Amino acid sequence: MNKTAIIIPSRLSAQRLPNKPLKLINNKEMILHVYEAARNSNSGEVYVATPDQKIIEVVKNFGGKAIMTASSHKTGTDRVFEVFNETLDCKPEIIVNLQGDMPNIDPKDIQSLINYMSQGKCEIGTLASEISSKADLDEQNIVKVLVKETMKPGMFVKALDFVRNDPKIDQKVYHHVGIYAFTNKALLRYVSLKRSELELERNLEQLRAMDNNMSIHVGFINSSPLSVDTEKDFFEVKKLMEKNG
Repeated sequence: MNKTAIIIPSRLSAQRLPNKPLKLINNKEMILHVYEAARNSNSGEVYVATPDQKIIEVVKNFGGKAIMTASSHKTGTDRVFEVFNETLDCKPEIIVNLQGDMPNIDPKDIQSLINYMSQGKCEIGTLASEISSKADLDEQNIVKVLVKETMKPGMFVKALDFVRNDPKIDQKVYHHVGIYAFTNKALLRYVSLKRSELELERNLEQLRAMDNNMSIHVGFINSSPLSVDTEKDFFEVKKLMEKNG
């Protein structure tokens, strides 16, 4: 079995934009763009974890691997863990939770994160890019990560906090990218923890790890993959990707 598993949690019942995994960009479902990026990273086995038969059919017709998971999961990481635990027998050493709503993520950035995680410097790794405007700093749907120093491409540093509002403090603020890589032991520990108050308050899973003193390192990337949370987000990324072919 491959040492790395990339697992993409996906479901049709998102509150802000229902059925978004099946929305078409360049005549291809959004979930397939994410799956293809993961596969093209050449970094490990790729699976889609979903409670929805329609998503399974779309992925399998594309030649991909999709696993039916329980519909009762509270978070995407819980869905990822089900595949890690029940399908993969907890064997992969690095497990990547790649959000299913980032159709323009660069495969090289996925690969870069996994390469860093293989060095064993932290329990959880993630990515960030530049905040492109003041409007993005104020936008609730754009998660921000706070670090101590100015970051450069390929640089990984300790994450200090994750917020939705403009933090208005002296720390460096970057646009958080929705991908998480866990070591085997870190994922097992993470799912054993109760959801923390800060996690629930901000609706950010990574705060459960931070509240329990798990180490999270964040790497800087030049690209700015867009997370699709709303209809506006979808049309923005669709326009961008169709322009770029």
